[in-house]
Amino acid sequence: MLTKEKNELLTRVGPGTEMGEYLRRYWTPIGGASEFDDKDMKPIRLFGEDLVLYKDMSGTFGLVDRQCPHRRADLSYGFVEKTGIRCNYHGWLMDESGQVIEQPFEDTANPKNPLREKCKIKAYPVKELGGLLWTYMGPLPAPELPVHEPFARKNNFVHVALSDIPCNWFQCQENSIDPVHFEWMHDNWSIRQKGDLGPYATKHLKVAFDEVEHGFVYRRVREGQPDGSTLWTVGRMFLWPLGFYLGGHYEWRVPVDDENTLSVTWFSSQVPAEQEPYIQKRIPTWHSPIKQPNGRWITSHVINQDIVAWVGQGIISDRTKETLGASDRGISMIRNRFFEELEAVKQGKDPKGTIRDPETAKFVDLPNANRDIYRSGLTRAEFKKNPQLMNGLKRFPFLAGLPVEIREEFNRAMGVDENGEFLADKAAKVPAE
Repeated sequence: MLTKEKNELLTRVGPGTEMGEYLRRYWTPIGGASEFDDKDMKPIRLFGEDLVLYKDMSGTFGLVDRQCPHRRADLSYGFVEKTGIRCNYHGWLMDESGQVIEQPFEDTANPKNPLREKCKIKAYPVKELGGLLWTYMGPLPAPELPVHEPFARKNNFVHVALSDIPCNWFQCQENSIDPVHFEWMHDNWSIRQKGDLGPYATKHLKVAFDEVEHGFVYRRVREGQPDGSTLWTVGRMFLWPLGFYLGGHYEWRVPVDDENTLSVTWFSSQVPAEQEPYIQKRIPTWHSPIKQPNGRWITSHVINQDIVAWVGQGIISDRTKETLGASDRGISMIRNRFFEELEAVKQGKDPKGTIRDPETAKFVDLPNANRDIYRSGLTRAEFKKNPQLMNGLKRFPFLAGLPVEIREEFNRAMGVDENGEFLADKAAKVPAE
């Protein structure tokens, strides 16, 4: 249980709030680069700030204030040029740094007027990595953007999914340090949704939580789990401060404002060795729906089930009314670490896990319980021995609404048909003429 004041401290992320200013000190994923294959800008709200994300005609991404510095017109209705974004009201042109570089009438009427040099709007840097667009909204100098091991993998099919979640970011992110919900929300609830009364999934016997350099890991033992299982020896990772890393995919819960969250997910699938070398020319981005036509939440996929738990707590969870148990020790650990971090930043210290050394940032390896199945060189025969890999060929389990064209592209990359069966196996069954 938290006091109202501490709950407010954790959940409020607007400009000038302690948590908001803290989270701005990290590079944050805000969308997919391929979103801009067929458009050049979109309005976006981050940490309570209304902004415009755009790609100019030179291929440079920018993230700037949504209001023009001239008469406050909406720049999301402007247009991009070779350099920067131009307001459609009076033609003022801003580059990616926010600097006004053209004021058409003023430049004509009074070329020596120093007004232009004095005009600059709020702007944040944008970088592309792993098919994602990242921004840094904190004080300069910015830390390095870390290149995690999955972003350097070869022979992988990758896609990015975005979802708009109508609740506060922190109740979404707390899910990242909660192992027992897998047993009930994803296993047992799925059994009941099918109309079955059982048997229920294997029970959790013990859980443990450890702090590591770039976050926390949770480890668990369930009934029937083999001795030495990496789910106990390695675990899964709460990626500080906004992420969840499971080896094959990432989930980030990006604050839009106090009452809304942008879910950014990054999925990576190793192709069979027989499909190598595989080079993906474009990493697609898609939007996942979270509601059914009747207004009920979608419950058929893993992350959609999580969303039901998040929004079910209310727009901002009232933690003064909760009752934590033994399985929630990780929840308490991350809350306490956030409180400690807020105090440390006040003392001038760098936030947890930030990297200043460019060489260190070039390759960052994270704990990965399933490392063996995300390596290059796995043959089709090895795929067949792993139920997790084979299930992933048959059905995308994480989010509803995977577009048909992305599923077809995935099938081609993996060498399977629409049912997840290897085409090579089907060909081998055809009798020779």
